[in-house]
Amino acid sequence: MSVAGTWGTTAAERATPFPNDVPDDERQILWRGVDVAAPAPLVFRWLCQMRVAPYSYDWIDNGGRRSPQTLTPGLEALAVGQTFMIFELLAFEPGVSLTIETPPGSRGERLFGRVSITYWARAAGEDRTRLLAKLRVRPRAGLYGAFTRALLPWGDLVMMRRQLLNFRRLAERDARIAAPRAR
Repeated sequence: MSVAGTWGTTAAERATPFPNDVPDDERQILWRGVDVAAPAPLVFRWLCQMRVAPYSYDWIDNGGRRSPQTLTPGLEALAVGQTFMIFELLAFEPGVSLTIETPPGSRGERLFGRVSITYWARAAGEDRTRLLAKLRVRPRAGLYGAFTRALLPWGDLVMMRRQLLNFRRLAERDARIAAPRAR
């Protein structure tokens, strides 16, 4: 597998069952991961921010509007079916993981095919988290689908890498701010 398929993850992480996982089917699987020096519940709260912004390259996929740099109260109150940009919330475990998917017939499905993404704020210690993402992609049929299958892993790597690094930066900043108050 290339770096576009496994960026930031280990073989052991890719072999570990993810929350809300389904048996592998014909979908293309892509993996992403970063270390975060912040507690998993805080990292998860940042994932919930995707209800209002993508946190990748805002000038590309957020109409030039900056993704919020502070947590928006209430976004962690999740319910299946909520909108997450071009996705819908399929499943979640509060404080741990969420799975989003392009709804059938949606603009997201027309652009990229059927895509589901599970984000997992996996505790790696009291104040450490492995932020992992598993993408399952079923491109549309035909030439456009073949084009998507070939290029999506690289395009997604660029965008999701920025997204995960932004979540890391923001969660680590908030953890540093909270640390002196906890003492």
